[in-house]
Amino acid sequence: MVEHIGIEIRIAYYPPYTSKWNPIEHRLFPHVTKAMSGIIFKTHEVVEQLIQKTKTKTGLTVKTHITRKEYQTKRKVQEGFKENMKIVFDDFLPKWNYTALPVFT
Repeated sequence: MVEHIGIEIRIAYYPPYTSKWNPIEHRLFPHVTKAMSGIIFKTHEVVEQLIQKTKTKTGLTVKTHITRKEYQTKRKVQEGFKENMKIVFDDFLPKWNYTALPVFT
């Protein structure tokens, strides 16, 4: 993928059990939950509309987009991909944070 688009891709994970410190979860999700409370979700569109209506007095607004593309499952990676992919691991938490770099031939 990196070779096809020609840019590096940065991968960073929260280690297990630390997502509770994710600021997005603390600042956004309570307001989304409140906007959706008491509603029966009959379609994806209903959920999307409810999430889009989420806002706060301090100016938080939410934009949504539903991707309708169906992704193929159990795809095999290209032969030699793992051996030839250039991965640069970070100094800080290298197990969780790294960059996939394009290799131009």
